[in-house]
Amino acid sequence: MFTLSDVWGFIWACLIIYPLVVMIHETGHTFFTLLFGGRTKISLGRGRKLFDVGIVEIYTLYFLDSALQYTDLKWSNRLTHFLVHIGGILFNIGAVLLLNYLILEGYMENKQVYHQFSYFSVWFATYAAIPVDYGDEKYSDGMSAYLVLKHKKFPQLMN
Repeated sequence: MFTLSDVWGFIWACLIIYPLVVMIHETGHTFFTLLFGGRTKISLGRGRKLFDVGIVEIYTLYFLDSALQYTDLKWSNRLTHFLVHIGGILFNIGAVLLLNYLILEGYMENKQVYHQFSYFSVWFATYAAIPVDYGDEKYSDGMSAYLVLKHKKFPQLMN
């Protein structure tokens, strides 16, 4: 049951944990883009632009949306683009596996915040993997990966 005492945990999860999960996801895409010779620009949020930090643009509603644009890859083929498009999913799942390992091996204590992080990470990776065409040539990571493998089409990433 959700009670008044849960409000701060909910706010913490929505304003801190979830954006962290999104940033890890975008870092996964960025990792593979850079690995294969491309360049990226990450946008976190919607609304008025607040500031830039390197390749990341932060908007007022930073917790609401994300997008990644990448340039042509130096090594451009189906495999490299496929890895770019599923890189976010791999990093989200990898972060949960690493966190579980660190807790199980006693390097970190098991805390509620890690449960929230793991929940949001698995949730985000799962929904990103579902192949969805949002219209206007915007696709989920799963649909993008499918288009890369099946049709050799390399769409931009809009999470």
